Amino acid sequence: MIFSTWNMTSSIIPEAPKDKNNDIPTLNTINQLGQMDVPNLESDFHCLSIVGQIEGHLVLPPQNKTTKYEHIIPQLVAIEQNPKIKGLLVILNTVGGDVEAGLAIAEMIVSMTKPTVSLVLGGGHSIGVPIAVASDYSFIAETATMTIHPIRLTGLVIGVPQTYEYLDKMQDRVVKFVVEHSNIDEKTFRELMFSTGNLARDIGTVVVGSDAVKYGLIDAVGGIGDAVKKLRELINQKNPPLVN
Repeated sequence: MIFSTWNMTSSIIPEAPKDKNNDIPTLNTINQLGQMDVPNLESDFHCLSIVGQIEGHLVLPPQNKTTKYEHIIPQLVAIEQNPKIKGLLVILNTVGGDVEAGLAIAEMIVSMTKPTVSLVLGGGHSIGVPIAVASDYSFIAETATMTIHPIRLTGLVIGVPQTYEYLDKMQDRVVKFVVEHSNIDEKTFRELMFSTGNLARDIGTVVVGSDAVKYGLIDAVGGIGDAVKKLRELINQKNPPLVN
């Protein structure tokens, strides 16, 4: 699908005059428009954003900000196949969403052969937790939060023991994945998940920045600069520069 956008600024304001010598906007342009052109820099890693609610098999209402897993998975396949892309940076600001879709994205990230780094900005809640820990190294902003809570079902629920067994098995899948790909132990993670004194209307725990690192859920507190620096280190370790 091809999306086309219309830039109102470019259609009204003529193209900014450039300095013939170094192709930089002239001082007059900066004074008039108050802006500079963003330099085109070809990077050897890809940035993947997972924002809003992770949409799975059901289409969410149009007013919801969503990340569709059928868009993310082909991107991950393309990144894995492209020899020019040496690493992946995953930026998360998500409230969670479809459990199976989130686990599918997390499994794709953890199985990639290229270095991966994740950064939680704002929030990495619910099924966003497995995605955050799926990378080789994870960061969380100092003010970012992560909500750990049990799996919920929406829609028609049959009140039989098999429903509970199904939920319990799905819960075990999430717990197992998080424990295997982070430094948190299963007992601590389950205690945070089933805590009853932290959320007013729900069961679970909200961990903030350094608390996520203290529990072993995330590797370090940091921002975009730290994440890019760490990804560059991992890329250089996997692809050492040639020395004459």
